[in-house]
Amino acid sequence: MKNMLTALWHYRHFILSSIRGELKSRIARSRLGALWFVLHPLAQATIFALVLAEVLGAKLPNVENKAAYPIYLMAGMAAWGLFSEILNRCLNIFVEYGGTLKKISFPRLCLPMIVWGSALLNHVLLLLAITVVFLFFGHYPGIAWLVIPLGILLISLFSFGLGVMLGIFNVFTRDVGQVMGVVMQIWFWLTPIVYPYEIIPQNLRWLADVNLMVPLVRIYQDALLYNHWPDFSTLWLPSVVAMSMFMLSFVLFRKASPELVDAL
Repeated sequence: MKNMLTALWHYRHFILSSIRGELKSRIARSRLGALWFVLHPLAQATIFALVLAEVLGAKLPNVENKAAYPIYLMAGMAAWGLFSEILNRCLNIFVEYGGTLKKISFPRLCLPMIVWGSALLNHVLLLLAITVVFLFFGHYPGIAWLVIPLGILLISLFSFGLGVMLGIFNVFTRDVGQVMGVVMQIWFWLTPIVYPYEIIPQNLRWLADVNLMVPLVRIYQDALLYNHWPDFSTLWLPSVVAMSMFMLSFVLFRKASPELVDAL
């Protein structure tokens, strides 16, 4: 693992320039440029506010603020978006760049690191845009927002580790990518993002209790909506799993690396 980290450090300029390139490609030839980072969540929040909160009357238990549901939804979507972007891109990154890996010699682990860095940058820009949207609703930042970097760290470690491991398996068995497409949809709806945790029937709450994304998404929801600190007693298991996944992904990558290019 030390050798892999050393190789990544030597190629840090390549990784950083690739991340910058990905960001520039998103706003290239766009007249509004980075303004789209604000317009997309603003449009999304407006739809949620008008359709779900006003038309369908969607509300959160014990919260009278009409903007509470759109804020709750956007907080959960932001956390899930970070998780799904890193996992899905790491899942396909080796297959996607198979031709490049065969032609150019560089540490293959650079690819998921570029994905990771790009997703983190996109997420920070999204959070800034969401903050603007929250101000539009008259919802101001609180002290508990300081816990969001912890949520970013745990979610990104978990999704990176799981994504790299599944990405390696996907090189040898493409069914993994197809299966994960279905799994991610089920996983999303099993996580209280669109609906609050409190409305889950008692006999089904064990599904939420074993879902590691529930406490991680609630970091965002508790902080951004309620200005509450998370229940740290619920975070020890996701923390252990996230760190374990991250470490295991390096071990698995080292073992699979000699056969990776031949399998592509």
